[in-house]
Parts: sequence; C-alpha cells; structure tokens
Amino acid sequence: MNSSPQRDQSHRLRHGADGFDVLVIGGGAAGLYSALCLPSDLKVALVTKDNLAVSASDWAQGGIAAAIAPDDSTPLHIADTLRAGAGLCEPAAVKLLVEEAGTCIDTLIDLGVAFDRSGQQLAMTLEAAHSRKRVLHAADTTGHAIVSTLAQQVLNRENIQVFNQTFALDLWMEPGAEGGCRGVCVSQPLSAGLQIQWLPARAVVLATGGGGQVFSQTTNPAASTGDGVAMAWRSGAQLRDLEFFQFHPTALTQPGAPRFLISEAVRGEGAYLLDSRGDRFTFDYHPDGELAPRDVVSRAIFTHLKKDEVPDDKVWLDLSAIDPERIRYRFPNIIKVCKHWGIDLFHQPIPVAPAAHYWMGGITCDLSSQTTINHLYAVGENASTGVHGANRLASNSLLECLVYGAQLKNIQLAAELIEVPIDKAMVVSLTGEWLKALMHWRSHLPQLIWESAGICREQPLMADALAQVTQWQSQFDQLSITQVLNLQPGKSIQLPESVTADHVRLWGEVRNLLAIAALILKSASFRTESRGGHYRSDYPMPADQWRSHTVIKDDSIHSSSHSCS
Repeated sequence: MNSSPQRDQSHRLRHGADGFDVLVIGGGAAGLYSALCLPSDLKVALVTKDNLAVSASDWAQGGIAAAIAPDDSTPLHIADTLRAGAGLCEPAAVKLLVEEAGTCIDTLIDLGVAFDRSGQQLAMTLEAAHSRKRVLHAADTTGHAIVSTLAQQVLNRENIQVFNQTFALDLWMEPGAEGGCRGVCVSQPLSAGLQIQWLPARAVVLATGGGGQVFSQTTNPAASTGDGVAMAWRSGAQLRDLEFFQFHPTALTQPGAPRFLISEAVRGEGAYLLDSRGDRFTFDYHPDGELAPRDVVSRAIFTHLKKDEVPDDKVWLDLSAIDPERIRYRFPNIIKVCKHWGIDLFHQPIPVAPAAHYWMGGITCDLSSQTTINHLYAVGENASTGVHGANRLASNSLLECLVYGAQLKNIQLAAELIEVPIDKAMVVSLTGEWLKALMHWRSHLPQLIWESAGICREQPLMADALAQVTQWQSQFDQLSITQVLNLQPGKSIQLPESVTADHVRLWGEVRNLLAIAALILKSASFRTESRGGHYRSDYPMPADQWRSHTVIKDDSIHSSSHSCS
C-alpha cells in the first residue's frame, strides 16, 4: 500500500514521539475498525508488526453473522450464541453483540464491502450451531474483503498515522492506582538502523489478535503470538478463561502445506466428513453430524483417528454432494489453494484434521471494551468480552471486532500526555548464544503445548509441560538480550549493528509465547472439568460448580461468578 514504507514510517515515528491521543496496536479488523470509530478529532496511531491486512481476520473465510434475514431474529441469534458458549457467556455482552450487528453491517456496506447477494438481497449461508442462515459472506474471502476495505479507509483518514513493521514490546504504566496505561514501547527498522522508543498516549487499544502460534498445528498466521494478552498480563491487567481454545475441525492436512483453514461454510453447504473407510463417522458422536459445534466435531475427528484400526493423521472432506457451480461461486480461494497443493476437490476429497483456530479467552473487558487498567482497552480476539463463553459460535468473531470496536466512540482519555524523558541511548553489548536459544524455543514450544494442552488434556502431561515452560522462562530471563531489552519507560539503548528488528521481534514473540503457554497450562490445570473448547480426559464431563470464569491476575488464579442464567 506504500511504495516506501520504511522511509515514510521513520519520518512519522520521529514526529510521533511527541505522543498521540490513542495508540491502536494491531492491524486486523479489530484494530482498523477501532481506529475508524474513534472520534475524528483525536490524533491516532495504528501500529502493526507486519503490514496492514496481515492478520487472522484477513484470513477469515466463512463470513460474519447477523440476524437480519426476514426469518431470523435477535432472540434466535442470542440463543444460538449462548448455547454454543456452554454456560459461560455473559448475556449482556451477547445482547450488545447481536443487537448492534445490523448497524455494523450497514456501516461496512456504506464503506464499500461487497457482500455476496442473491438478487437484491444479501446472501446468507448456514454454519454449524446456527439455527438460521445468517452468515454474510464475500465468496470465501470475507475477512479479506472487510479488512482491505477498512485498511483503505484508515489510510484515507488524516487523523490516523499507520506504522507498519513496528513491534510493540511493552506497555507504559504510570505508577499509582489511578495512573493506568500511558503509552507503548516499540521497535522499528529504520534506514539508519534499529529504533526502540517509548510512545506516549492518552489511551491504548490492544487489538493484536489471538495466540494460535503457541500450538504447532494452527490455522493462525505467524503474527498470532499472543502479544496483547502477554503485554496486558505483565502490566497487571486481569485475564479470563485462557483455557478455552477453539480447535477448528477442518484444516488442510497435506505434506508440506500450511494448516490452511477449510471454511465451516463448506460443511454448511453440504460437504461430508468421511473416514478412511468412507463412512460419515461424525453422526456416531453427535446427532448433528458435520454441523455439530466445532469442539464436538474436532474431538470426534481426534477420537476417531485414535481408535481407527488403520493409523492416520487425517480424515476426508467430500464436496461431491454440492453442485460444482455452487462450489465455484462460493469457494474460489479454497479451490485455488487446494489445487496449488495437488488436490482437485471436484474429483477427490480434501484431507483435513483439527488445528488451533480461535482463543475465546483474553483480557477481561467490560461493555465499553475497557480493561481493568485505566486508559487501556482491548478489542477482538485478544479481549474477553464474554460473548463467546467456552466455545465461540461460528462467524461471531468478525462481528465482535466491529461491535466492540464501535464502543470506542466513547473512549475515556487521560487528561494529558506524559512527557518522554530525553536520555542519551546507552550503548550495550550482547554475549552468549541468545539467538540460537530463541530459535530453539520458538521451534519446540508449540509442539510441547500441542501435545500437552491441545484437543484432549490431562493433568500429568500439563504438569510436565508447565515445569518445562517454567524452566525455559528462567533461562530466557538470563539471556543477555533480555537483560538489555527490559527497558524502563523513557530509557533507550543502542544495540549492536548485528542485531536486527527481526531479532528483536523474535525475542518479543518468544517472550510472549512463553508467557501465554504458561498461562494456558495453569488455566487448563485449574479447571477440573470439560466444557466447550476445554476438554480433559481425566475430567470428561462438565460440572455445575465450574459454571464460572477462570480469572488470572499477576501470579494468582481463581474462579469468579458470571451473570449467565
């Protein structure tokens, strides 16, 4: 979108050191829409560690849910969301989500998002656990259609400055009970070298997405490393329900291919799941078969593969029941990706298996997207608003980004900016094989968490994994690069020329992944039941006493009541 992003960004970042009214961290749907919904008289910075539109929401295929069809209703959408949430949704949050859906859809259309239509009417499709066709789509690249439109709108806004390739390392916290969040420490490559500095702001919005990269099998992009959740936790914010991770049943499972998501809409249009014998096995596990809730279908596949007499790591998604023209119209991108990996889905089924997809838990937020820290807000997958409960209803995630991003029109700002101290950068040196250690952990941590806290969990494996993660965290803290990058607000350093922005990003992402891995393991060990996206083979049933949230603040963990009836 910008032919010379680094030159343009370096100019903006130097002048941005004077501060902004609001810093929005994240360039997906949540960050973009949040920035657009902020009052236009505010000076806003949108910081993204890649480039605009490289996010999980940009990858979203299925669509966005809204109860706007003549045969649909707000109560039906609410009921479906509460049912999918397995007893942990917050009704007030769900009510806001569903009631504001129509307004957000109208806004997207006004901004230029070209949803598919059936004649003059918006086209709707059915997805799992929905009682009506209420999922709007733009072929099978809905997320891209929304994010690309929002990105263009952001670039056109004079009050919004975009910093691409800029990594947020930590939040700037003002001491004292009323202090709150007052800015962010960022790292950015410049033509003259690496720059690390503190940006002051009157409020900060975290919209960094999820943390799927903590698992070795995930549909999430490489940027999904739990940055917002980890930064908020280090700053003392309350987190909630981190054990609830949704595993999507149908990710492409082909040698050499990434775990590309095969949209739930494919099954909504009539595709079947088959085992190696050609049997539609999912009905053995749930009466809704392929259209059961995602956690049910994922566990059905996982369980079926484990007990199958012929060991395999995949099942098969058969599209033969769908009219070929319908497939071409609805799923052109899936056709293209499958063809690239040698699969002709018109004549053969697609090999699929479950993969980590969406994090229901996150930073505790109220209906205004305010966290438990003054002047710190969270929107999208890194937030826990209460709309998803223990298991997100399909296509409610893009809707949440919009509805809760819109609440920032009433954002509460700190009275004034904190002036950044101007200190001469301290020249530092690094010792030891810190890069080799970072690369080792980045490679091995996701496999450990997949095996210990994936689709099926049990205490011994989680305890061993937590002990390993704790040891790695201790070793990480001793690295020379960690010693110099743990900066106090206003302090700056000059790193050796051999240390690049990519190295600093790797360090930051490993730190965040280690943090969220430990938090997920602690939360999953704490909840001694199975519910929604959290399944324990040693506690396979839900328990009434666990109809409560898992809450973490600093190093403490406890359960708290919720308002779900």
